[in-house]
Amino acid sequence: MSPAGSDQCVEQGPHLHDLSLRAPSHRTARMIASQSPHGTDPQAVARGDAALAEELGLLIDGATTYAIYMLDPRGRVTIWNRGAERIKGWAEAAIIGRNFAIFYPADDIAAGKPAADLARAHRDGRIEEESWRVRKDGSEFLAHVTITALHDDAGALRGFGKVIRDITHEKAAEAAIVRREHHLRSILNTVPDAMIVMNENGIVASFSAAAELVFGYAASEVIGQNVAMLMPQVEARDHDAHLRKYRHTGERHVIGNVRLERAMRKGGETFPIELAVGEASIAGERIFTGFIRDLTNRHATERRVQELQSELVHVSRVSAMGTMASTLAHEINQPLTAIANYLEATRAMIDDSADPLLADIAEALDLAAAQSLRAGTIVRRLRAFVDGGDTGFRNEALDLLVEEATSLGLLGAHEAGIAVVNTASPSPVMVRVDRIQIQQVLVNLIRNAIHAMAASPVRMLSIATASEREGWMQITVADTGSGIDSDVRARLFEAFATTKEDGMGLGLSICRTIVEAHGGRIWADGVASGGTAFHFTVPLAALQEGDTDD
Repeated sequence: MSPAGSDQCVEQGPHLHDLSLRAPSHRTARMIASQSPHGTDPQAVARGDAALAEELGLLIDGATTYAIYMLDPRGRVTIWNRGAERIKGWAEAAIIGRNFAIFYPADDIAAGKPAADLARAHRDGRIEEESWRVRKDGSEFLAHVTITALHDDAGALRGFGKVIRDITHEKAAEAAIVRREHHLRSILNTVPDAMIVMNENGIVASFSAAAELVFGYAASEVIGQNVAMLMPQVEARDHDAHLRKYRHTGERHVIGNVRLERAMRKGGETFPIELAVGEASIAGERIFTGFIRDLTNRHATERRVQELQSELVHVSRVSAMGTMASTLAHEINQPLTAIANYLEATRAMIDDSADPLLADIAEALDLAAAQSLRAGTIVRRLRAFVDGGDTGFRNEALDLLVEEATSLGLLGAHEAGIAVVNTASPSPVMVRVDRIQIQQVLVNLIRNAIHAMAASPVRMLSIATASEREGWMQITVADTGSGIDSDVRARLFEAFATTKEDGMGLGLSICRTIVEAHGGRIWADGVASGGTAFHFTVPLAALQEGDTDD
């Protein structure tokens, strides 16, 4: 480097990237000289200027990681340090006197940027930017550029000081860090588990996107707050104590283990979680990272599996009962047929006797034979239903269907002191049903009602038919018994649900299956005056070509 008089570049400030250039003035030299034993002796001042210039030259040449040079007011290089040689590749002898525009890329030269930069520095006093520069070999590098306008004591422009630092690798490293951060963040944002980072005092420093979904908080609402805000009251109360104990004793409560805990959402809802906490030390600071998995859906699935398993057990039992019912139906049908035959034979033996008593007995025998045949028909239909056979849907007169079922279901009702009220729809109605199956439902409901009123002081059984909605009729069987609790009513139609001490709990389940096979529904209501009313619906008949009414 060739220092020339007082036109020197100086490095200012505690940080090299803040270096600025300033020409030491004659006033500075005189001040230095005034502090010497020679006072203001001109020779002493000159010696001081020379010493200062030498020291500044050594300082500037020693900053080899910075290109430090000066320009005259027209932009020609006047001073060039060793750092400039190293960074830009130009030797001092080759560059002194040349215009600094050769350091700019061709596009910037064409756009007039070199002259514009000097004009801006002259106007503002100093400019600082990051832009591309060119080395002697033509390669480009990203530079941190500072240009400072230099003035003499009278304020006249003497030139410009420039400090250049190659930041290509630094920016590349920063970009790599940013890329890694973005990559890590994208990974963490796609992890379904919530991630929370906190310091050793439990203050949240990071709150992942999955955590926002799990807890219902935005990250801005949680960061800076104690993580205890995400815990139920009991767990929150103990959390800080666990942290303090760990800091003092090193005894771990959750760290390093996977535990099942409870957490709390923004709305106050608590939910089960699986929690894993890891520990790390960064720059002497201890941090904890928690991974939280919401177990709400898992627990719901487990409960549903348990329910399905229970239902499967019920279905297995119902299937077994169905097989048994089919067998019983086959076995019971034979004695019923034999009973009917014996009754008919006994009736034939009496023949048309003129004895009034025998005539009454003959009539009773006729009725008994008819009912035994009906019972046999019901049993056959039940067997066909259990076996999945043809259920025989036909158009039936509803009032006749109800009357036949009532005559069978009310056997013994009069002797039990039960009064029966029949309320039929105003006009005859045809329904599309399997007569035997619907009569089976009616008989079962009637027998249940009679049983419910066994200990009741008031025993009244009501059987009614009425229009329910367009295309449907409703049949109701109501009693004045002790009633059924609402919780029990909700599961009455499930298999093996019963209120009878000796009941199997299959009757109402079968009734529901029959009604739903007809497209209808069955339900039970409490009666205000006491007792229970059972209702079910059947479809109205829609006469089509080929249909016949029995």
